Amino acid sequence: MPERSVAATLAAIIGVLAIAAVALGVLGIQVGAFSPFAGFRIFGLGLVPGTLLALVFGGVGLFQTRAGTGRAGRGRAWLGTAIGAAQLAFLVGFGAQNAGVPTIHDITTDLDDPPAFSDALREQRRDHNGVDYPDGGAGVPEAQRAAYPDLAPIELEVAPEIAFERARRSVEALGWTLTRVDPDGGRLEAYDVTRIFGFVDDVVIRVRPRGSGSVVDVRSSSRVGRGDIGANAARIRRFRDTLRAAG
Repeated sequence: MPERSVAATLAAIIGVLAIAAVALGVLGIQVGAFSPFAGFRIFGLGLVPGTLLALVFGGVGLFQTRAGTGRAGRGRAWLGTAIGAAQLAFLVGFGAQNAGVPTIHDITTDLDDPPAFSDALREQRRDHNGVDYPDGGAGVPEAQRAAYPDLAPIELEVAPEIAFERARRSVEALGWTLTRVDPDGGRLEAYDVTRIFGFVDDVVIRVRPRGSGSVVDVRSSSRVGRGDIGANAARIRRFRDTLRAAG
């Protein structure tokens, strides 16, 4: 019976476990078995160390089972290598797509006078990221200017009370959960849950008069994590587009 390559066997086992961890992390969050942070860690373990180990052991296994060695296990080596290569391709594509995205998580349309979150949210986020702007350090505003130059106060040619109602309807249309509605103060607060990993991001919207119309400012902030992979900026853009389309 030919000697079997241990590296090839390890490559197959690690590759299968890596894919299982990636799937388990996401599915566990979706069904409520894991918290978003725990599920993301499991996902990350399968995607990064799993990918590297599958490729390393797969490469060694392919070398050990090359023609003339008489060792068995080449199929297992190819399995581990293929899984590692597929996950590596995903990582490279993801990295290219998010190249230049800064490691910040607190984004606003008004860098000079950002809307403030309520004291109620401050208490709720006591063990998470802070609510005082700029959370993440003094360099956050400049990092945002460089990465998201299109984000600016949203000007509307309607009275503040009409703008406020449009903002409220836009929040509902986007599927966010409203937690504060203050028409007298011109403020709305809500939270959004990211689709895949279930992270909760908080949003505050401020409506003020400007000339004969109104100006609407938005701030979107992640409860956990140093960076957001551009999620908060994308959320503000979706709100801006929805608000402008509202009639």
